[in-house]
Amino acid sequence: MEAYLDPGVELLGRSDLEALQLERLRRTVRRAARSPFYGARARQYGIDGERIKSLEDIRKLPFTTKQDLRDAYPYGFLCVERQHLVRLHISSGTTGQATAVFYTQRDIDRWADLMARCLYMTGARPGDTFQNLSGYGLFTGGLGFHYGAERLGLLTIPAGAGNSKRQIQLMRDFATTVIHIIPSFALRLMDVMTEMGVDPRRDLQLKIACMGAEPYSEEVRCRVEAFFGVEVYNSYGLSEMNGPGVAFECPARNGLHIWEDAYLVEIVDPATLEPVPDGMLGELVLTTLDREGMPLLRYRTKDLTRILPGDCPCGRVHRRLDRIQGRSDDMFIIKGVNIFPVQVEQVLMSIPEVGSNYRIVLDRENNIDTMTVQVEVTDRIFVEDMRHLQRIQNKITRELKSELLVTPRVELVEPQSLPRNDGKAVRLVDHRNPYNT
Repeated sequence: MEAYLDPGVELLGRSDLEALQLERLRRTVRRAARSPFYGARARQYGIDGERIKSLEDIRKLPFTTKQDLRDAYPYGFLCVERQHLVRLHISSGTTGQATAVFYTQRDIDRWADLMARCLYMTGARPGDTFQNLSGYGLFTGGLGFHYGAERLGLLTIPAGAGNSKRQIQLMRDFATTVIHIIPSFALRLMDVMTEMGVDPRRDLQLKIACMGAEPYSEEVRCRVEAFFGVEVYNSYGLSEMNGPGVAFECPARNGLHIWEDAYLVEIVDPATLEPVPDGMLGELVLTTLDREGMPLLRYRTKDLTRILPGDCPCGRVHRRLDRIQGRSDDMFIIKGVNIFPVQVEQVLMSIPEVGSNYRIVLDRENNIDTMTVQVEVTDRIFVEDMRHLQRIQNKITRELKSELLVTPRVELVEPQSLPRNDGKAVRLVDHRNPYNT
């Protein structure tokens, strides 16, 4: 079976790939200068595509930030006349001005091509049934996978997020083989299937699960694979870069290939903004190379990762990103220690007695910061005697202290008792600063 959907691009030699990137970078810089935002920057910094003589010249350009997108909302980054646009997505966090991303028809087609390439790489083929358990609408995750699945020729079920029992029924009725799901909902679906007496290995025909949209640990991947009997592939994307399909795992599942014909990747120190060598953790910075409506130059994603050195056994030369380790803006500090929520997850998901949900609550008592980890435990554990629960609580506390170097409070709570929603899981609640909640 052919392993590459687009071998002419996926198997390009390194020098040929970099020559393609340089050509597209020059074109992108020229195009970006048509927008009000980059047009002003071009005049201020003397930005000109002809000044780009090598890929390293990208460092002559200033960074673009989320705040820049907010400040220029809605049309400040637009590079084409509005009559050439066919799609708008809006991204907004819990605070701050929304950001808008615009697409021409060519942008949509190119995005679909990249997503089809990702799905094909996992082993999905025409004849498979793809069920999309991701939100549609202004969120890019649902439509990105949807268009890619249809482009590949998969029978596509636009199930959307939530409604767990309906999702399971659809999987049964239409013999779903490939799913797209966010990690927290996958864990929720495991609970519901257990309650219903559904064994996915016995009762369903799932074989591939694509997971992304929120950071998750290798321990979560292992739990999902063991329960559903699938191979889980990590997906990475962000709305500013179209959405999903920026990077994806191949069958080696040792890092995510970033499609370098579409994106120029940099890893920088988030404090100094200087480049770091391959293998070192830093902030991911991306430049679009093949977008018409709204190209972005040196966009600071705030996502922390690293370039994995060495070649991939799959044969693709597109470089690999490590799993996202967290965000430079969701890091929190307790007693002088930098902590990312994913560190907590790695510990919790390695403990069998822990259920599918948890929450980190930060507070301030008597001018001292406190950290409480609320942990759902399994049904069987919660009905055990108090001494057993105390042992589990102590075990979690010890292992978190060993990983984090601070001692959090640990609260064991009943299964299904922590808040859930159909979007990304809210893992961190910071009462010290309500704008971080």
